[in-house]
Amino acid sequence: MTAVAAAEHPTVATFETRLIRVPLTRPWGAEVTSVGVVETHVVRSDGAEGWGFSWTPQIGAEAVHAMLANDVADFARGRSADPGAESLALWQRLHEAGGGGVTTIAMAGLDLALWDAAARERSTSLTGFLGGQRRSAPAYGSGVNLHYPIEDLVAQARRWVDAGFDAVKVKVGKPDVAEDLDRMRAVREVLGPDRALMIDANQRWDLDRATRNLEVLAEVAPAWIEEPLRADDLAGHIALSERLAASSRIPIAVGENLHNVFRFDDFLRTSAAQIVQPNVVRVGGITPFLGIAAVAAEYGAAVHPHLLPELSGQLALCLRGVPGVPDPLVEDVEDAGFGELGALRDSAPVRIHNGALTETDHVGLGIRFT
Repeated sequence: MTAVAAAEHPTVATFETRLIRVPLTRPWGAEVTSVGVVETHVVRSDGAEGWGFSWTPQIGAEAVHAMLANDVADFARGRSADPGAESLALWQRLHEAGGGGVTTIAMAGLDLALWDAAARERSTSLTGFLGGQRRSAPAYGSGVNLHYPIEDLVAQARRWVDAGFDAVKVKVGKPDVAEDLDRMRAVREVLGPDRALMIDANQRWDLDRATRNLEVLAEVAPAWIEEPLRADDLAGHIALSERLAASSRIPIAVGENLHNVFRFDDFLRTSAAQIVQPNVVRVGGITPFLGIAAVAAEYGAAVHPHLLPELSGQLALCLRGVPGVPDPLVEDVEDAGFGELGALRDSAPVRIHNGALTETDHVGLGIRFT
């Protein structure tokens, strides 16, 4: 290869990782008091640098770090540094250890760093590199709050209203659905009739229980039910979707625990879900996230990214609109953004104000950790 060709097609020269723990201001449960972040740093053969990360709450951070420091690093060195060029090959290399989960979470650490390097090399942001489609994206208030006493839940809902959110998401899944209904009635009273209320069961129900519970919870007019069943129960989601279409018509949202484009296609092709929520890290990075968004567009399904607003928000600004499909909503979990947690070296690359996300001035992803 000539020197000119090498400059046009940079490769990965070095790839380094470090594991950090970020304490949560509001614990997500008795055992979830921090999140694990593996920051990654790539240097290309042309000298361009990029920073990315992998992320997981509490469980598996050490395993992700080990896979990044060993299998991913060994794969990456000397290969193309063009974003996405080696994404499928890396997945094919790693899926012997699992088609998703630790493997795809680890993949994100390399993928994000390569996108960051590509954007930084052009002195632009990720949205500048991909092509922004909108200046702002609506955000919704969210919380890990099933363990909150009802008084604290109501207070949280009031904070969301005061912050200007037009939509919020609340956890359900108490042993008795009557308690869930009492809690949702209280939240609905705070929200009023015009704000959207989404509910999230976090895989706590089986098919029959989900059917019964959603008949009860339909009273509060949920905008969607998220993860009503075990995430890998495709047949159950198909059956529940058919039941809901004939009764309450509550849309089903899935995605935070689906890990590759093939599984998203399964759920959309079979009408098992109407809304998808890919987590950009859990699916393996920006490259597969964009692939999932393209599949969702083919089926006319809404895409609302899961968590990580500093990055998900930038992608929401870049997704092309689909006629008849709502624009992406950005999830803002209360006091859980990296910027709010003091984890970022620089100011956050996005700002959420009055229920809308906008960008701040930055290059690349704009996400480097202290």
